[in-house]
Amino acid sequence: MTDPSEIASGLAFPEGPIAMPDGSILLVEIKAQALTRIMPDGTKCRVATTGGGPNGAAIGPDGRCYICNNGGFRWHEDAQGTRPVMQADDYSGGRIEAVDLATGRVEVIYRESDRGPLRGPNDIVFDGQGGFWFTDLGKSRARDRDHGGVYYALADGSRIHEVIYPMITPNGIGLSPDGSRLYVAETVPGRLWAFDIVGPGEIRREAWPSPHGGRLVAGVGGYRQFDSLAVDSAGNICIATLFEPGITVISPDGGRVELVAMPDLYTTNICFGGPGLRTAYVTLSMSGRLVALDWPRPGLALYHLNR
Repeated sequence: MTDPSEIASGLAFPEGPIAMPDGSILLVEIKAQALTRIMPDGTKCRVATTGGGPNGAAIGPDGRCYICNNGGFRWHEDAQGTRPVMQADDYSGGRIEAVDLATGRVEVIYRESDRGPLRGPNDIVFDGQGGFWFTDLGKSRARDRDHGGVYYALADGSRIHEVIYPMITPNGIGLSPDGSRLYVAETVPGRLWAFDIVGPGEIRREAWPSPHGGRLVAGVGGYRQFDSLAVDSAGNICIATLFEPGITVISPDGGRVELVAMPDLYTTNICFGGPGLRTAYVTLSMSGRLVALDWPRPGLALYHLNR
């Protein structure tokens, strides 16, 4: 595996990368409250200003970029870089947004589910049936923290419902290559869970002592926290990992766990692109960089993007 090469720098806490067919990378800058396009030569082009805290992103069936907006963070800056610390003082509420890439128009699709307001939507993945799954990590405050959950919604704005609750800071989310399994990574515990999908927005629940119906795939020791994830074509789950920074690669059965080291304590997201989807694009958020490296296996093609 090659060392990562820098594509762009000077980004305001980048996350949610999408490798577009034209060779550009769409990503959010959470601190700048913006959706940005990075051209192959590293040029940065502002696509839209969202407000709040744009987080995970994915291309939907109508060609728009769907964004999980967490409503905003407070920020801490020091010699190491920039990092989010808790809910923003001017928190504007969690929501799902869709951005027209040609005009930059931002439309709010959902602000609440059937169980109440969204708190901190974080990561998103589309299925092939007109809908998408997303995590709501919740928000942290000085003396308390929200429970999080997983939701399923239709892209046309007509239906949303809570599927999995409660979880502890659910973050990365993805589908197995055959679409039969949903993966969810919890940040603070450093755990990866699997849920068998039985229909659009429906799962088969494991019995107690599963806390929410999921099946534990793997947990990691040491001081590692899980962020967003991508699945490769062999079904391995590749999770951006904080504090022992890198990409944690977990086999579908949880029997193999490897760490590909990265030079940023906030290694937050990974996506696949390039010829044959053999390039991994990784956001190094604390230092504000997007890097790329050759990956030993092709990534999994995504619905509405390259599948």
